[in-house]
Amino acid sequence: MLEGKRIGVVVPAYHEERLIGRTLRGIPAFVDHVIVVDDASEDETSRAALAVGDPRVEVVRHPQNRGVGAAIATGYARAFERGVDVAVVMAGDAQMDPDDLPRLIAPVMAGRAGYAKGNRLAWPDARARMPLTRWLGNVVLSALTRLATGAKIEDSQCGYTALSADAARSLPLDQLWPRYGYPNDLLGHLVQQGVEVVDVPVRPIYADERSGVGWRHALFVVPSVLLRVWLRRATATPRALPTPRS
Repeated sequence: MLEGKRIGVVVPAYHEERLIGRTLRGIPAFVDHVIVVDDASEDETSRAALAVGDPRVEVVRHPQNRGVGAAIATGYARAFERGVDVAVVMAGDAQMDPDDLPRLIAPVMAGRAGYAKGNRLAWPDARARMPLTRWLGNVVLSALTRLATGAKIEDSQCGYTALSADAARSLPLDQLWPRYGYPNDLLGHLVQQGVEVVDVPVRPIYADERSGVGWRHALFVVPSVLLRVWLRRATATPRALPTPRS
């Protein structure tokens, strides 16, 4: 626990045999549960996760590959079923610094936000730390995401996030976009439900991990998801305003 709140970490993993152990060993001691969702990896991702020997770690395995968004949704469902108050998403490739976790969850724990999103672009020297194509892609996709969703965020594609149990109850987790583009769809739902979303600066880490994200995702997949989000927003019934008290 941290400040009386139960904290869970969801780790979506696909072919992360090499780095999953490093990821799990760095998770802070105040975290109560760690849910690794193995999205039908063909390597030893599940075995490597269990080999860490951390009793907090639970491995859930998809029988078929469903995508990173579906893996996160599965992890959320299990984490909140276990009674956590805040669920953090950390990728299985050791690209998210565990030292940033307390700062990331702080606004959610304090009730100032229902969802906190890591913002690598706000970190000092972010441009120098990030490959040019990644930096440029994130800047462009974040601008498009702001237009489509109305969310006031700077780094839409950062997967380092924290979601409160209260906010999760307002979301159709089983209906969200299942693959890359999931964070954009989720942001659209959060804004429509009136959930407060905040940016939190986090360190950009690019080392020896291998990304499965390519230009096809940036040029076609995410824009198609954003079009879906914009259409949903444009056709949504306006939220009723509270009745003023006399």
